[in-house]
Amino acid sequence: MARDDREPEKRGPAGASRWAAYLDWVREDIAATVLALPGDVRRSSTLPSGWAPIELLNHVLHMEQRWFVWGFLGEPVDEPWGDWTADEPWDPEANRDGDARWVVAEDVTAEELAERLTAIGARTTAILRDFPLDATASPGGRFAADPPSLEWICFHVLAEYARHAGQLDVAVEIRG
Repeated sequence: MARDDREPEKRGPAGASRWAAYLDWVREDIAATVLALPGDVRRSSTLPSGWAPIELLNHVLHMEQRWFVWGFLGEPVDEPWGDWTADEPWDPEANRDGDARWVVAEDVTAEELAERLTAIGARTTAILRDFPLDATASPGGRFAADPPSLEWICFHVLAEYARHAGQLDVAVEIRG
């Protein structure tokens, strides 16, 4: 089945259910792309930055959890920055020199990461079902000073997923 065959319907209700459907679509596409790769390819890189497809999969699951669970709900999460090697949380200003990078422990499989990503996706869908899009993120957690709206978080996460899906496409294409 082609990617566009899984895209959410062109017509239908606007709002949270559409956000959930688009997030599901791109999340599932990234997981399926990584899972379709041979095991050795999942853990190797052809890119100057050095990231491997399994590391990108690990990153997006942490990213979504940081934005919706820790960020919007304000709930503590285990190792919110567990996808990075740096001792400190990744910060684009502090890590411009490239010291931080994505990592995945050798004993963690892509299948495990895909299952965790599915669970985080279910959590996101529940948040979108239970809160209005104009609800403001809980203070504390990730957003102490200027908490965004749920819809803003959806835009941000979908944009990040789109960038990473494109990066993954290029990494797979370079492999040949």
